[in-house]
Amino acid sequence: MKRSLIDTGPLVALFDKDDEFHEAIKEFLKKYEGHLYTTWPVITEVLHMLDFSVKVQINFLEWVKRGALTIKEITVEDIPRIIELSKKYSDVPMDFADASLILVSELENIKEIISIDSDFYIYRNLRNEYIKNIFV
Repeated sequence: MKRSLIDTGPLVALFDKDDEFHEAIKEFLKKYEGHLYTTWPVITEVLHMLDFSVKVQINFLEWVKRGALTIKEITVEDIPRIIELSKKYSDVPMDFADASLILVSELENIKEIISIDSDFYIYRNLRNEYIKNIFV
């Protein structure tokens, strides 16, 4: 089965009807055949960006609870790699959520991401590979 990472932007767009990518991500996910992976830093960003409505935040959490995503853990042992990535891409800059997604791509050998950010055209994993953005 296809496995893809999903970043903050598409998740926010999915639950924010006023987001410019709302319809596009809905249609994309209806056709997507695979499993979505993300991290707790991404979940935290999504909830922060949906803070305009507790109801929308709860809808998002209910969706997650139903198994829409697999949330991969970041451990204290992963912090050195997060620091390394943050230093390497400090001019972009790379935030914690982005670094966590690169880390998961390395640990799980996931080579695709769903994102609205152009940063993922810059970031490379340990194997010096880009993660292919399959959304934009």
